[in-house]
Amino acid sequence: MSQVLRHLPKIQDENLIVGLDTADDAAVYKINEDLAIIQTLDFFTPVVDDPYTFGQIAAANSLSDIYAMGGEPKLCMNIVCFPDCLNPEILTEILKGGFDKVKESGALLVGGHSVSDDEPKYGLSITGFVNPKKVLTNSNAKVGDVLIITKPLGLGIINTAIKGEIADAETYKIAVEVMTTLNKFGKEAIEGIVGVNSVTDITGFGLLGHALEMAEGSDVTININYKSIPLIKNSLEYARMGLVPAGTYANKTHIGDKVLFEENVPEDIKDVLYDPQTSGGLMISVSKEDSKQVLERLKSSRLPYGIIGEVQKYEKNFINVK
Repeated sequence: MSQVLRHLPKIQDENLIVGLDTADDAAVYKINEDLAIIQTLDFFTPVVDDPYTFGQIAAANSLSDIYAMGGEPKLCMNIVCFPDCLNPEILTEILKGGFDKVKESGALLVGGHSVSDDEPKYGLSITGFVNPKKVLTNSNAKVGDVLIITKPLGLGIINTAIKGEIADAETYKIAVEVMTTLNKFGKEAIEGIVGVNSVTDITGFGLLGHALEMAEGSDVTININYKSIPLIKNSLEYARMGLVPAGTYANKTHIGDKVLFEENVPEDIKDVLYDPQTSGGLMISVSKEDSKQVLERLKSSRLPYGIIGEVQKYEKNFINVK
C-alpha cells in the first residue's frame, strides 16, 4: 500500500502532524494546542474459526494503532464484509466480540457500514485523542535507545498451524490471549516517560518490517539480538515444519536486501522475524536509563516482553540481526 500511496500528491496542511510521509500507524491532526485527533482504519479476514473470538482479535488489532501513537481511542465504527450465504448469527457473534473489546478499551462503538462479500471481513475505523505535544511516531528513535517489545512473536506461523488443524490446544489458547490483549497495557507502561522516543505496533510487516520503518524514518541503524526475542510456544517448531504464511515470504522479498543477518542466525528464527503478526505488541524505542521504568511497569503484564535490541548511529545497514 505504501508503494501505491507514494504516487499521490503531497498533502500540505499546517495542522497535519502525521500524514503519509513516514508510513506511520495512523494520521494525527491538530485541533488546538491541547488536542489532536488520531484517525485509523483496519480490517481483515478471520484468523480463527470462532466468530466471537475473531471479533475480539480484529477489534484489538484496530485499536492498536491508536495506542501506538500515544493516544486514547474515543469513537469506533464497524467495517463489515459478510456473505449472504452464511448464518447472520455468525455476524452477530463477530460484532459482539468487537463490541466487548471496544468497551474494554473505554471507547464508544457508534455505528459502521457493511457490504455483501464472498468472504467475511471485520475491523474498525477509530478516532482517538492525544495531546499534540505528546504524539508518538515510528520515526524518532535516538542513538543509544534500547528496543522493547510488549508481546511475543510467532502469530502468523501459529495462525497457519491453526488453519491447518495442527496447533495443539495450549498453543491455540496462548495465541488467542496474545491477539485479544489490548495494547492499552503497553501504552500505559510508557505514559509520562520522557525518554520514550519512538513507538510502533508490530503487525503485517513483521518485526523486521516495522523495525525497518523506524530505522529509515529515524535515519539510524537498529541492532536486534534474536536470542532475546520472546516467542510463542511452538512457533519455531511449526516454522521448521514449513507452516509459514505467504506474508512472511512477501516481507522477505520486500525488505530482505536491507537486513543483514550474522551467519549464525537460524532459518526458523528468520521466518519468525519476518512473520506477519495479527494484533501484535508495541515496539518501543526508549533511552537506556528510562527503559528500567518501562520494564518495571510491564511486570504486571501476563505476556512475555523484553529488550530485544538497541539503536546506533547509521552504518551501512538499517537493520542488523545477530
